[in-house]
Amino acid sequence: MSTTPSFDADVAVVGLGAWGSSTLWRLAARGVDVIGIERFGIGHELGSTHGATRLFRVACLEHPALVPLAQRSRDLWRELEASSGRTLLDQVGAVMLGPKDGSVVAGTLEAAATHGLAAHEMSLAEVAERFPQFADVDPTHVGVWDPDAGVARPEEGVRAAVAAARTLGARVHADTRVLEVELVPGGVVLHSSARSWRVRQVVVTAGAWLSKLVPNLPLQPRRTPMLWFRPPTPDPSFDIANLPAFIRELDGDMAVWGHGAMLGHGVKIGMQDVGRNFTDCDPDTVDRAISWERDVAEISALVARTFPGVDPQPESVIACLTTNSPDHQFLVGRPGGDSRLLVGGGCSGHGFKHATGVGDALARMAVGEEPHSDMSFADPDRVHVDRPSLLVLR
Repeated sequence: MSTTPSFDADVAVVGLGAWGSSTLWRLAARGVDVIGIERFGIGHELGSTHGATRLFRVACLEHPALVPLAQRSRDLWRELEASSGRTLLDQVGAVMLGPKDGSVVAGTLEAAATHGLAAHEMSLAEVAERFPQFADVDPTHVGVWDPDAGVARPEEGVRAAVAAARTLGARVHADTRVLEVELVPGGVVLHSSARSWRVRQVVVTAGAWLSKLVPNLPLQPRRTPMLWFRPPTPDPSFDIANLPAFIRELDGDMAVWGHGAMLGHGVKIGMQDVGRNFTDCDPDTVDRAISWERDVAEISALVARTFPGVDPQPESVIACLTTNSPDHQFLVGRPGGDSRLLVGGGCSGHGFKHATGVGDALARMAVGEEPHSDMSFADPDRVHVDRPSLLVLR
């Protein structure tokens, strides 16, 4: 794609978190004249892409189309590792635990069977022998071992993707807030307090701020606590090598997830997005202060029940942001089919593992290529997104 003097670039990517940084990289890898604009610093801690690790799974239970997307993401994570010299994905495996007909076990096994993956069922005796760290396990539950799963590293992933994009010619403007996205005949004008850019099309991947720039999108940011707990010492059984990634379904529509200690942190344990720990929020005014009653008490009780060897008083707690769509699936594509605008958002708490694959899909859409895998499940118009007007989008 060529640039005429009336345009600052062919494509701009607004928001360089997980999905935006990958989009920037994949566009630059195609030789596209692209700029990336990030409101904060690269790899910052104010959005959704921080906290040292995120679970990575290929046998995705949230939607059948996520499996090929995860496979593509895995390959691109490895490619990015090779170019950056950084470790971005640790495929240490994962154990899923719960009722055989529950969403965690049944969904993982269904994804594995449909796509010919290596994940397989484990008896409760096998789980107890291999992972004695789990306690208070219902005798009717079973396990699934998924050797393709593990953990990915969000901050490192963002920095590696942006660095790779820069090497390939992308221009990056960090600490620059886009105030308005204006769709105009033949292109887009992006306004910041310092200057404006005119581009042929824009990819808006602004995370929790996406619906502020493209307000017709039905997205809801959520304040989500992230916690680490101190394992018994000295006890290597709670290190990542012996306690890999896990998702454990409990009674009462509750689940806990996490992994063993790594990267200088304790055992990471979180809970399903229910209860008082999670609240809708405005990302510009969200309360990031931590309180026991709101952020810790409920998960602390679950830790005491499920991992009695771990101190239920967390050693570290931070507030993170996720952004939910109405059906908890991603919004990736062109709202109303507008050739000037692409969006990527609605991570719904399970988006980081797919960052490189989503970025590749958005880059392909931007240049008129078919995505590597079927992305129709993420079509923004499925949730009745109105066609953006030529007016300023705030």
